[in-house]
Amino acid sequence: MNIYNIWCDLKPGVGDLDFQRKIAAYLGHLQDEKLIISWRLTRRKLGLGPSAIGEFHIAIEVRDLAQLDAAFGRVASRAEPVEGMHFGVNSLVQNATFALYRDFPDPERTT
Repeated sequence: MNIYNIWCDLKPGVGDLDFQRKIAAYLGHLQDEKLIISWRLTRRKLGLGPSAIGEFHIAIEVRDLAQLDAAFGRVASRAEPVEGMHFGVNSLVQNATFALYRDFPDPERTT
């Protein structure tokens, strides 16, 4: 399993529940289309966490890099309905940081 991680902050004036609804619509759509396995939205609690990463964390699970590439391809096409949902989320956030992690040891490991 590969986990595409996104940390971000909300732009001033953006409601947290509005952000949650738009993330759910966008990533739920990608999941319904089998472009991702699952996703999760979490929020920093009690101010605990490094200040260099955002208050919100989105973890998107994909089977492999081919599935992630297919998801990126769909989003990069800028075709509706994904374009509107992607823009709807991106327009709410700032200070986004991205990372790609994998289960360890992964199935490809032989020794």
